Amino acid sequence: MTPDTLPSQSGDAVIPVSVLNRAISSMLERSFPLVWVSGEVSNFTRAASGHWYFSIKDAGAQMRCVMFRGRAQYAEFMPREGDKIEVRALVTMYEPRGELQLNVEAVRRTGQGRLYEAFLRLKAQLESEGLFAAERKRALPGHPRGIGIVTSLQAAALRDVLTTLARRAPHVPVVVYPAPVQGAGVGAKLAEMVEAANARREVDRLDVLIVCRGGGSIEDLWAFNEEVLARAIAASALPVVSGVGHETDFTIADFAADVRAPTPTAAAELVSPQRVLLLRELDHRHAALARAFGRTMERREQQLDWLARRLVSPAERLARQRTHLRQLAGRLVAAGARPVRDARAHFALVHFRWQRRRPDVAAGREHVLRLAQRIGSAYARRAEREKACVSELAARLQVLSPQRTLERGYAALIDAQSGRALRAPNALKPKRPLTVHLAEGSADVILADVQPRLSDEF
Repeated sequence: MTPDTLPSQSGDAVIPVSVLNRAISSMLERSFPLVWVSGEVSNFTRAASGHWYFSIKDAGAQMRCVMFRGRAQYAEFMPREGDKIEVRALVTMYEPRGELQLNVEAVRRTGQGRLYEAFLRLKAQLESEGLFAAERKRALPGHPRGIGIVTSLQAAALRDVLTTLARRAPHVPVVVYPAPVQGAGVGAKLAEMVEAANARREVDRLDVLIVCRGGGSIEDLWAFNEEVLARAIAASALPVVSGVGHETDFTIADFAADVRAPTPTAAAELVSPQRVLLLRELDHRHAALARAFGRTMERREQQLDWLARRLVSPAERLARQRTHLRQLAGRLVAAGARPVRDARAHFALVHFRWQRRRPDVAAGREHVLRLAQRIGSAYARRAEREKACVSELAARLQVLSPQRTLERGYAALIDAQSGRALRAPNALKPKRPLTVHLAEGSADVILADVQPRLSDEF
């Protein structure tokens, strides 16, 4: 059990009025979403806090409304007694008094919703045809020869545009093509003036066209939402600037124009170069031109001085050429002597290197003689040694010579058939021819008989 809920004597729950009203308010806000409600304004009051309090009614009923300051400050108009309006509101309850009311978030004049739907349909149609394409938009001229204005002669917007143009660009002529800007059939008249400005653009020397009017409700601006005007602007040979209403107002003409300005004054500023800035730029360019001309003159004077220095008499030119010829002759002589001098220096260097590397013949000859003497001495000593060795070997050979043995009384038996020496007694055969070698000769003998004898003594 909550403090707001108290039991009664019968046992049923009892709730305070504030709790009931709060519950009803919550139920209403959940059950009824934001809805558009139409009616006639009555009892309108604007409080010091900025809140609006009024009622809307029709023939059968009425409803109290409140529009708080945070929403009311963005409304396009302030309703008056008897106005037919439509409000976008949330159904709620003012709990302290238990009164049903509408919490208004937006307000518009009756019929504005239908006009806005027609605006959206036409915008979608023309956009699909390419009338709003960015590639067909043209840039505004930087320095227009003339400016055309299509608007009403009684419009405050015309005075604002003319004042701005006179202040910024008094040197640019302005041509006004008058046409009404509000009422039935106004769109066609505005389109005729746009076409007339294009037809006379060469005569009036126009380079840009402004289509403008002041602010107002959607009904007041509806002429600028008509298809005929949009097509005339899109077909215009002149770049068109649209300056209709305030910054928050958008029309079909804004989308068809080459440039949209938030206000008529802004449109005048877009098409007119500021005279002060033009004069400042002119001064800057004049100074730059003067500097460039001065630099050109300085270069020409310098070139003239250089040409004057080159312009000499024939005698002086011949003298210069003789001097130049002597210089060339000197350079030619120097160029011819230089190779000889270089060759001599190179020869001296080569000769010096040859002298350093040339062999000493006398020292070599002396060395050869010394070597020859040493070889002769060595050869003589070796010959003596060889001769002594030969003498010694001859003596030894003489001692061992078979001839000496034969001279001592020995004889050598040689087989006449085989030519071999016979050493053993059994090699002697009777009747066998032998050769006997003696110290003083040899003799052929034949053995008659052989009697072998084994004895070591002779």
